[in-house]
Amino acid sequence: MIRELNGKTPRIHPAAFVSEAAYVVGDVEIAEGSSVWPGTVIRADAGRITIGRNTCIQDNSVVHGDADVVIGSDVVIGHKALCHARTVGNGSLIGNGATVNDGADIGEGSLVASGAMVIENMQIPPKSMVVGLPARVRGQVRERHTELIRRTAEEYVQRGRLYKSQGL
Repeated sequence: MIRELNGKTPRIHPAAFVSEAAYVVGDVEIAEGSSVWPGTVIRADAGRITIGRNTCIQDNSVVHGDADVVIGSDVVIGHKALCHARTVGNGSLIGNGATVNDGADIGEGSLVASGAMVIENMQIPPKSMVVGLPARVRGQVRERHTELIRRTAEEYVQRGRLYKSQGL
């Protein structure tokens, strides 16, 4: 469901996929190749939400912020993640069930592990491995993690194209 709020209608690139069972409202921009899956809520009622190219926001996730939110390109936001980040850098992954609180900045190429909880305004350097409750930087992302993120983002671009081609 795509809804206008306060005169702001989501802008969705024709080559993006948004499930009919997702809820996207307000000042949202979704770029080419990106996908938004069933049960996801993207709610831009307190600032603009910008989602880059080839980014997937998987089932039952929430993207919201108390100010503008920028999610980069080639980002994977896993199932049931809560993303209140200010920024999520290109090529990053937020794992299944992770929580990223208001004002956090996730550096490019970083991985926030499944179930991690990033505290408000936390600054995550690029290429960081972030784990725990509360989350802490536990090291650097390795090449295998970067490849996993790249491969998952690409698989979801293809999956979104399949769903669009089937009229879903």
